Amino acid sequence: MLVKTFGSAVFGVDSTTITVEVNVSAGSKFFMVGLPDNAVKESQQRIDSALRNNGYKMPGRKVVINMAPADIRKEGSAYDLTLAIGILAASEQIRHEEVGKYVIMGELSLDGTLQPIKGVLPIAIQARAENFKGFILPKENAREAAVVNKLEVYGAENISEVINFFNDDKKIEQTIVDTRKVFYENINNSDLDFCDVRGQENVKRALEISAAGGHNIIMIGPPGAGKTMLAKRIPTILPPFTLQEALETTKIHSVAGKVSSGSSLMTSRPFRSPHHTVSDVALVGGGSFPQPGEISLAHHGVLFLDELPEFKRTVLEVMRQPLEDRVVTISRARFTVDYPANFMLVSSMNPCPCGFYNHPDRECVCGPGVVQRYLNKISGPLLDRIDIHIEVIPVSFKKLTAIQLSENSETIRQRVIAARLVQENRFTNAQGVFANAQMSSRMIREFCILKPESSTILKNAMEQLGLSARAYDRILKVSRTIADLEQADDIETPHIAEAIHYRSLDRDTWAG
Repeated sequence: MLVKTFGSAVFGVDSTTITVEVNVSAGSKFFMVGLPDNAVKESQQRIDSALRNNGYKMPGRKVVINMAPADIRKEGSAYDLTLAIGILAASEQIRHEEVGKYVIMGELSLDGTLQPIKGVLPIAIQARAENFKGFILPKENAREAAVVNKLEVYGAENISEVINFFNDDKKIEQTIVDTRKVFYENINNSDLDFCDVRGQENVKRALEISAAGGHNIIMIGPPGAGKTMLAKRIPTILPPFTLQEALETTKIHSVAGKVSSGSSLMTSRPFRSPHHTVSDVALVGGGSFPQPGEISLAHHGVLFLDELPEFKRTVLEVMRQPLEDRVVTISRARFTVDYPANFMLVSSMNPCPCGFYNHPDRECVCGPGVVQRYLNKISGPLLDRIDIHIEVIPVSFKKLTAIQLSENSETIRQRVIAARLVQENRFTNAQGVFANAQMSSRMIREFCILKPESSTILKNAMEQLGLSARAYDRILKVSRTIADLEQADDIETPHIAEAIHYRSLDRDTWAG
């Protein structure tokens, strides 16, 4: 008897429906075709054991399984349940009438227990698009799939529950998630707040500008000055997720298997902080079986690179293209996948190897030229893509012990949201541009018009401070954001002056 069941293969952040054709006929061998990898081929032993431990058995006849489309490689153990139900239906051990109406996915343990799988959200979205009645999967993944409305989601703990479901012996409880309720209830939850940071008002101002315009930022300062503490609080001042952004980000984390068990939708912007020993593939994505990297996991959020000069040069250089295009393309001989990478780069570094160059109280012990060589570990093209450079000075004892709390994250966030709204209206007709940091050269000429006195200040600064030519566009973008924070239509002289202040590393005299 021939029976068709349906699974799904994930490529990039999208999925393709896989038709599993199972034919049981006279004979005695087991055949599996359709480009399965070793993990899929090994499913025969897992299925055999799971069925025997639940009162069923593999048919003692010829079993031929075809996984179509046959030119797409099938990877992983998530097809175990798809294959097992197909075998049972084709051998008439369970009823087959409803089997083809559901997408069925799950990894089997030897006792029939279902283990969680990756990529559940894109599979559910594709199942709804192809008008499947429902999605049967491991219970731990059920809430994640239930985010997709107009699709029945059933989470099972073991294969016997799925068998009983199709035999109408016992119904599995449908998992229902009110997506909007979950999203709006948890959208502002955070344990971190800017009011916890004492002092550093100038750095907080720079971070506010960075968040308002989507600008990449680098913080330079000695150890213990608070760089990491400040960076971790940046997501709390970014505008809250929109529902669409939350779905996009959750899809990427779902593919990577990063969505925690029993959870549904991500409601907070991601903050990714890879160690400086990270490889280039781990950072941008790829591998033999391509997976999203850290920059894609930071989509619509923050990628924090602590101790930037300690990262390998090759790792930093592979970020240059994603920073511009906001997408990562992984190319292989047989296929190409795209991962979105629209993130805000936040980085920090010590000013020199000993960490105390320009320190107000301690002397730097680095030799002549060491500071410049340390800075040169970061290439000019990468530094060119970082709009704001800010020096972080250690906080005095008086400020550390002050009773009065500083401004909290919610107050700062409201100003950032207001500035983002101005930009949203400005770029209504510009596809793919949502913030000042994304402006092209043509947009800069259109939206960053300077008055004569402001133009003179910028000209003098570039000549006297030795600012590089590449700093020109960055200064204009940042000054536009500062004006937006003040709800000003025009870029005024104070806006330009403040933006110039945020180009420390472009000055010829910075490293002595």
